[in-house]
Amino acid sequence: MALQPRSVSGVEMRKRQAAHIEAPPQAPGQPRPNTCCLCWCGCCKCLWNEDRIERSERQTCTKMDSIEAGDEQHPSLDEVLSWARSFEMMLRSLEGREVFREFLRSEYSEDNLLFWLACEELKKETDPTVVEEKSRIIYEDYVSILSPKEVSLDSRVREGINQTLTEPSNLMYEEAQFQIYTLMHRDSFPRFLNSSVYRDLLANMRRTCLDT
Repeated sequence: MALQPRSVSGVEMRKRQAAHIEAPPQAPGQPRPNTCCLCWCGCCKCLWNEDRIERSERQTCTKMDSIEAGDEQHPSLDEVLSWARSFEMMLRSLEGREVFREFLRSEYSEDNLLFWLACEELKKETDPTVVEEKSRIIYEDYVSILSPKEVSLDSRVREGINQTLTEPSNLMYEEAQFQIYTLMHRDSFPRFLNSSVYRDLLANMRRTCLDT
């Protein structure tokens, strides 16, 4: 099978991050069928796979405002400081997510955050038609081996996703989402706190407080 070329630096970064993943415990989920939709896996040439290329410019379910919480555009100094104490608190801040996304982009791992946010959006859906469409988009963008934005998932989690493709649900990516969350928390977040992206923001906030 011919894979789409990817940035060498991006691949190397994902490999280093994947080494830090610890497989999460088996999460309860929906019954898994024993068959796999090959079209979703990119294992065959068919009209669906051709159509997905034509639809590549469409709007996806990835949104940076997907978490229900207080999303201030201009965080206070206390909030910026709180990000260092809580990864979860940072993710619940729109500005925090934007700054973290900027850092991840510099490490070629921005897709980890976008995948996590897309899964958050999917979990809110109850309409079966919307669930099916959004779950397909997530697979195309972040799980398929044909995608340049493929995230690092272990083989067990990936196989679990493949087994649910014929009967998608709004929780079908729950275990994969937790694995990527763990990867960002344990691997990317500590480096973010020591990065110039975060430190410069903190310094600017402190100067602003002194000037007022």
